[in-house]
Amino acid sequence: KGETSGNVQHIVSITADCDRDALTVEVVKEGPACHLGTESCFSDLVYLNPAYQSFSVDGLMEMLEGRKKEKPEGSYTTYLFEKGLDKILKKVGEECTEVIIAAKAEDRAETIYEIADLTYHVMVLMTEQGISLADIRKELAKRHIIDHKVKQEKMTK
Repeated sequence: KGETSGNVQHIVSITADCDRDALTVEVVKEGPACHLGTESCFSDLVYLNPAYQSFSVDGLMEMLEGRKKEKPEGSYTTYLFEKGLDKILKKVGEECTEVIIAAKAEDRAETIYEIADLTYHVMVLMTEQGISLADIRKELAKRHIIDHKVKQEKMTK
């Protein structure tokens, strides 16, 4: 990788299957993996069995990005993007409050439901602000490696 794009990938791990005839290679990328500027070269879906479609956060993010660009009529997500940042922030605040209320009531099912709502609205906010899941993963990875609580320490002083 990198001959055309100039971007390189650093190998983290290589895992073989039980027959040792296939490998999974985990890498850390410096820039997009594909010479077309995309995160992966594997974006040309050839076939998807509708009986086995599964949910993924990455898939949801792609859908949100599509809704922001295409703005299909009748879509709640389109409505949020059309109303703009203030409406999106209002929804994030409302959903955050609902998570707190459900958790305080120790209602596990309701808390899960409200966390899902909050997650969706935060992802709409991310899309509106141009923040990718990769940006969040990178930030979380930095926190995982450096295990000191700088923000919390500043708050207690």
